[in-house]
Amino acid sequence: MRIFFSAGEPSGDQHTARLIEELRKSSPDFQAEGFGGPAMRGVGCDLLFELTDLAVMGFLRVLPLIAKFNAVAKQAEQHFDQNPPDAVVLVDFPGFNWWIARAAKKRGIPVYYYLPPQLWAWAPWRIRKVRKFVDHVLCALPFEYEWYKSRGVQCTWVGHPFFDQVAQKTLDRQLVEKFHGSGRNPVVAVLPGSRGHEIEKNWPVMMQVIKNVAQELPDVRWIVGSYREKQKLRCQELEQQSSLPVPLHYFVGSTSEVIEAADCCFMVSGSISLELLARHKPGVVLYRVPTIGRFFSRFLMMCRFISLPNLMADDEIMPEFISNGSPDKDITRMTQQLLDWLKTPGELAKATTRMQQLAQTTANPGATKNVAEFLRAQMLPNSKHSDFAAVAKTHKRAA
Repeated sequence: MRIFFSAGEPSGDQHTARLIEELRKSSPDFQAEGFGGPAMRGVGCDLLFELTDLAVMGFLRVLPLIAKFNAVAKQAEQHFDQNPPDAVVLVDFPGFNWWIARAAKKRGIPVYYYLPPQLWAWAPWRIRKVRKFVDHVLCALPFEYEWYKSRGVQCTWVGHPFFDQVAQKTLDRQLVEKFHGSGRNPVVAVLPGSRGHEIEKNWPVMMQVIKNVAQELPDVRWIVGSYREKQKLRCQELEQQSSLPVPLHYFVGSTSEVIEAADCCFMVSGSISLELLARHKPGVVLYRVPTIGRFFSRFLMMCRFISLPNLMADDEIMPEFISNGSPDKDITRMTQQLLDWLKTPGELAKATTRMQQLAQTTANPGATKNVAEFLRAQMLPNSKHSDFAAVAKTHKRAA
């Protein structure tokens, strides 16, 4: 059994690496290949190209890379012609993965979409592409499953792998204690995003909020979780150009411990919000968007960057600020929200309880195993893994 994976986001790279490991548990001859990142390479995936190097968001950032994306897609086409895999599994990254889906379907290769594009949020008209180029969608969220199913797409709810990641993660308790400091003062985890351009847009605004809170609560401990060393260094460089009245404590590769040590979080919008949900940590969410007209900015505010826990709760369980233009009003509101939590333990406890209640019904592990069993059932129909109906039925009832 040989599967071609295409994952372009850092988080997708990690989720795919765990899926590859799960597939190998009972299929020793399983072969993984495709496009991805260092996590996939680390578990033995034969990478044709390190696609995570091209992970960007926004039309203006993608435009200069079109030629490169096109060259990589051509590479996939040549590979499918010369050595077609048994299946293609796409993971998030829809702008590029549509090209891979089209190339695979043209050659009769089955296409499965794991962590599918959030068309329900920003481009429902693209459902035609799903029907045309994707054989089966493996949905991470229950409302997502219902949305795709109601539009005639073959789909299964498998759960979200972030909850697997949290359940399997063995926290370094010494680090958690270190991050928490003395334990007498409140701790805020600051998560400035996993992309360089997110730091450039959001970090100056985040520092202003930190400065405002610190002026009223100078004893709050601020711990910053960075995805990579270069991002930490950039945050520190920008901090040196500011005049923060309190120190920031930076850590790389320990985001789970940073979140666990915190009383609440201040973060750039992203899938890491699911880990906050699983760890029951209230968070204030920021995302700076370009000033490209009132209507489109409002559209982004309403749809594109809404945090997944807010969608899962069907209301704003995590206060969210999609900001464009002058950030002054948003800075004031974010400052006040953090002060409300930090000054009033009862308010923070209420927010924590709401996160706990939502997590009990939605943050269940098992997604990686479910996807692996589904794929085995599709490609090895006579194996012991072919009875995937029970898994699908269970998820259907829960949805």
